[in-house]
Amino acid sequence: MSPPLSTQLFVKNLSVFRGERLVLDDVSLSLASGEALLLTGPNGAGKSTLLRVLAGLRRPDAGQVLWNDEDVFADRALYAQRVAYLGHQDALKPGLTLLENLSLFARGGSLEQALDAFALRSLEDTPARLLSAGQKRRAALTRIILADAPLWLLDEPSLGLDARSVERLGEALRRHREKGGMVIATTHVPLPLENVRHLALPGAQQDEWSEE
Repeated sequence: MSPPLSTQLFVKNLSVFRGERLVLDDVSLSLASGEALLLTGPNGAGKSTLLRVLAGLRRPDAGQVLWNDEDVFADRALYAQRVAYLGHQDALKPGLTLLENLSLFARGGSLEQALDAFALRSLEDTPARLLSAGQKRRAALTRIILADAPLWLLDEPSLGLDARSVERLGEALRRHREKGGMVIATTHVPLPLENVRHLALPGAQQDEWSEE
């Protein structure tokens, strides 16, 4: 994965309704190569919804999502190659081994190195149905590495991880950004990300973001 230095994601005046309820109201943000953004806010603030829009899985009701000034919804197939999305579900086929599952998502790079990133090499022949919740989450994060995409969209990536696995997550995030990759993540707990921006989603009327 070698995105150009000029790679940028822009979100302009984005609004999303769920039924009659306004979930996101006039949200704007930008992100360039090597940058990271944390989405914070209470349950129901729209963090997961925003990630799904940024992943191209849901159209906004108003506003735009632009990749280098091009509307991402104009060619979803092309945009999908630029995004690795981690939701709350780990998306593993229970009847396949861990290695077989991960092979389905590999677009480039080494499966062995990706397995080592989250200490999964010893489990590669284990059926996914026998993995613990923490092991499944590590496998899902390994899938993100194998997607070989410049933009990582991570919904509560540390869910179910022990302290050492959280450290490994931090190492993977650092390496991805050093290569020019971008990260947007939701979280309720601290994540191992340095020089990260924050977008708080407290409600439809008070969206704001700042830098640390």
